[in-house]
Amino acid sequence: MDYKAEEIKPYNEETDKTTQVREMFDSIAPAYDAMNRTMTVGIDRWWRRVAVKMLRRYPHRRILDVATGTGDLALLLDERLNPDQIIGVDLSEGMLRIAREKAVKRNAQRRILFEVQDCLSMDFDDNSFDVVTVAYGVRNFEHLEAGFREMYRVLRPGGALCVIELSTPEHFPFRQLYKFYTYTFIPFVGRLVSKDRSAYSYLPRSVAAVPQGEAMLDIFRRAGFDHCYCRRLTFGACTIYIGEKKKV
Repeated sequence: MDYKAEEIKPYNEETDKTTQVREMFDSIAPAYDAMNRTMTVGIDRWWRRVAVKMLRRYPHRRILDVATGTGDLALLLDERLNPDQIIGVDLSEGMLRIAREKAVKRNAQRRILFEVQDCLSMDFDDNSFDVVTVAYGVRNFEHLEAGFREMYRVLRPGGALCVIELSTPEHFPFRQLYKFYTYTFIPFVGRLVSKDRSAYSYLPRSVAAVPQGEAMLDIFRRAGFDHCYCRRLTFGACTIYIGEKKKV
């Protein structure tokens, strides 16, 4: 099945989405954390904490953080869940460079490894991780179902996939306020801070296009996940999705 989100590209050029996403994040990496704090007024930190708390009930000795970016979720998982190892993967070396610097500052570089990998084809063995996480990265996948199947492959039976993704509020007046904020304010501030005119225009378009709610959970199920559910936060501006891999 094809999804609208797969067609939304940062630069709308002929090159594939994966290449454009890598170029975009390499471009905005120095401003990425500051823009996240500005765009969400710091609420994104709370969203991540809620997700980590939801994962406590699952085995979590070895964790894979897909589309790890500058490593904020990986570092929080390390702090709150104390796993034996976390591996964060991302397309962008520019983002990973910042993530590694953060890990060194927290003396976590031996527990957290950051690697350049494409989530559609990772070089990990089957059944390698207890938990797989993705924070604000699913909408950047070039092929959604292929990405979910790959995450299912590397997850151990009984483990869980947790996706944190931006979403569009459904009810008045939050839906109208959210649209104004994302389509007007964010692109304006993003252009000032990052100097990349396309990156923060891509954000609201990709959020609007990515499957949400039950449509996202349907992708989980098609990839093989069981006991799938979601939790909407901040009037629906963010949604946390959980799916489990069946025990053998």
